[in-house]
Amino acid sequence: MSRTDAILKRLSGLHPKLIDLSLERILRLLEDMGNPQQRLPPVIHVAGTNAKGSTIAYLRAFLEAAGQRVHVYNSPHLVRFNERIRLAGTLVGTRQLNAALEEVEHLNAGRSITFFEVTTATAFKLFAETPADFLLLETGMGGTYDTTNVVDQPLGTIITPVDLDHQAFLGNSIAEIAVSKAGILKRGAKAVIGLQQPEGRAVLERAAHRLGIRPLWQGEDFHGQVQDGRMVFQGEDGLLDLPPPALLGPHQFDNAALAIAATRHFGLPVDAAAIAIGLRQVTWPARMMPLRSGKLRALLPADHELWLDGGHNAHGAAALARSIAALQDARPQKLIMIMGMINNRDPVAFLEPFRSFAPEIMTLTIPGEANAHKAAAMAGLLTEAGFTAHPKRSIASALSEAAQVPDARVLICGSLYLAGDVLAKNGTPPD
Repeated sequence: MSRTDAILKRLSGLHPKLIDLSLERILRLLEDMGNPQQRLPPVIHVAGTNAKGSTIAYLRAFLEAAGQRVHVYNSPHLVRFNERIRLAGTLVGTRQLNAALEEVEHLNAGRSITFFEVTTATAFKLFAETPADFLLLETGMGGTYDTTNVVDQPLGTIITPVDLDHQAFLGNSIAEIAVSKAGILKRGAKAVIGLQQPEGRAVLERAAHRLGIRPLWQGEDFHGQVQDGRMVFQGEDGLLDLPPPALLGPHQFDNAALAIAATRHFGLPVDAAAIAIGLRQVTWPARMMPLRSGKLRALLPADHELWLDGGHNAHGAAALARSIAALQDARPQKLIMIMGMINNRDPVAFLEPFRSFAPEIMTLTIPGEANAHKAAAMAGLLTEAGFTAHPKRSIASALSEAAQVPDARVLICGSLYLAGDVLAKNGTPPD
């Protein structure tokens, strides 16, 4: 076990629950730390059900193309914890991370605090100590009581599409979940809001009105669409004719448009040329990601495609299915889906958008995840629902079997935890 893993294991034992939405514990710890959350560069705070990470990836690409130094806070990580904290453009170094974690652990003095709270406090410390021009801050879950919601006056807030997810913590309807997401909106801070279902939009409108905010609404105040293979953005400042996003899938035009609108509405020092460069250079691992090399890719013949996506809820599955549909329209291939999921997810519901593709499905138990669906049980559920599914012992055995199917398109999906395991075994962890 590495030193980082040993520290993180100690920190994970400080609270009996993995998730306990509250701000009391982190505010107490931040006070003991001298309130680093009050000494941050301008913050753009992002909440929503899906597309938070992609939206932040675009913002980072635009800002860095314009020569800005950018902090980023994302979760969860795929392979290494360091991926959660990017300091002025570079993932935090292991020695620096370990020292900060141990200092915060010492200040906490064994008091009850969740893993996400104590590690977020550590991130705030590192962000406050390292000079940068902006901080792109992603919520962990929800908004109102999310651990990141301790920044009193962000430069701007973004709410990506709200859908059903984490119902046990956020509510059983889109309206209830939207109430939580709306908690990041702040009086005096500009807001940009992505495409919403009617019940979610109504909640967000009321919250913005109470705070005296007039948000920009996607689909009303700004639009992004594909035209002759390029991206056309139309917003409050006119049209932009841009290259298509490097991130794949039709939904990425919406995600890119949301980031472009925020860039312009918040007055970021980014011109159209930097946006164009950012669209070409943006990266976001395990989101409709082609694996073109690596140890696992070598198990497939050259005529096979291998794709990796960490989407794990119904909204993400629908977006992923649209991406696969576009690929199938361009070049039809036999679709093989290699799938692992956490056991609070419904594999049948996840796969419904893919039914028309008649995929062959191989199920996996996610390695090292105690709360994962067992491969055999998941295959049984899918077979009962009319899918062709069978369990496999490992990702390598699944790919070896897929290699026997001529000219196949192979998609590994269902969980970010599975995606992280795949990237590690492929030898291509995120940079």
